[in-house]
Amino acid sequence: MSTRKKEVFSRYDTADYLKTEEDIEAYLDACSEENDPALMAAALGTVARARNMSQLARDTGLTREGLYKALSTEGNPSLATAMKVANALGYQLRLVPLATGRTTAKPRPRRLST
Repeated sequence: MSTRKKEVFSRYDTADYLKTEEDIEAYLDACSEENDPALMAAALGTVARARNMSQLARDTGLTREGLYKALSTEGNPSLATAMKVANALGYQLRLVPLATGRTTAKPRPRRLST
């Protein structure tokens, strides 16, 4: 009777593979293309773990625990928190036109008061 050795796998973490700034930029770009706020929050969290969550907490003035919670897949950070984190990581959040060719809503005419 032979005994098989039990295989042990470590948990996959994308942060372990974000070694260079180019890796991080490509990762954030790919995540942003999904247009999913929860994914973007989690992506910021992944980059934060790849860089150094403790340093990010010091740079943003937020707690490590608060950052882990807000930047998880279950988190729902405020826009101010997301912007603060992005800025501390050396990025900025910006709005860009969708590449779908959709027409934008036309501004409604203002009524003149009489």
